[in-house]
Amino acid sequence: MKRTNTWRSKLFVLLVLLFNYLPIIVVVVYSFNASKYGNWEGFSLEWYEKLFRNTQIMRSLKNSLFLAVSSCALSILIGTAGAVGMAKSRFRAQNLLENVSLIPMMLPEIILGMAYLSFFSILQVPFGMVTLIIAHTTFCVPYIFINVQSRLVGLDPAYVEAARDLGATQTRAFYDVTLPLITPAIISGALLAFAMSMDDVVISFFVTGTTSNTLPLQVYSMLKMGVTPEVNALCTLMLLVVFGAIGVFYLLSSLRRKAR
Repeated sequence: MKRTNTWRSKLFVLLVLLFNYLPIIVVVVYSFNASKYGNWEGFSLEWYEKLFRNTQIMRSLKNSLFLAVSSCALSILIGTAGAVGMAKSRFRAQNLLENVSLIPMMLPEIILGMAYLSFFSILQVPFGMVTLIIAHTTFCVPYIFINVQSRLVGLDPAYVEAARDLGATQTRAFYDVTLPLITPAIISGALLAFAMSMDDVVISFFVTGTTSNTLPLQVYSMLKMGVTPEVNALCTLMLLVVFGAIGVFYLLSSLRRKAR
């Protein structure tokens, strides 16, 4: 009976993995296809060469990276400060304020996009990189806030109290005790925020300008004319970067465990 359950569970896991990763494998394989169409005509790096020569894609990639890094940096400052402030404060409307801070993450993106469009139009703010950073920071802050807040809830207040008893000021105790303990939560939230910013299409479509096109919007406009192998090559390179970052993270984690 146990063997049957093990066999079925392994088969189920295998089917789930195939369902999730088979489309990605097909994209990677056909990025090396010499043919522009679906039929396989041999191995080629032609589409990677054309990808790096495509100035529009490269410019959009730079815009997306700058946007994601900027919005993540601002989100870390705002979200961490908000979570720490909430953890140290107690007032009647605290639960209400916490729920309100999560609204940008729960609302449909098209509603947020239209709200940003109306807001910036009323204030007559020129659409471009500034409006993109403001909009992305707004919906990225909750990811930092939730992670840091959950980490702060699980922290033993005795650590900070011990630092204060040893003569540390409140600011020194935060930088020497609290901040190192919540750093993993900040990093995990920042990775989520970075991924959401790089992936966003709907909100960026409403608040972007003529000179600040992002990579998802550029790819979307290219897909209207038909899928080209350049898109496959771009997806493959982004996958390599993601898997490389994950590999480096696990390598550093294993080295840190061995050092302990």
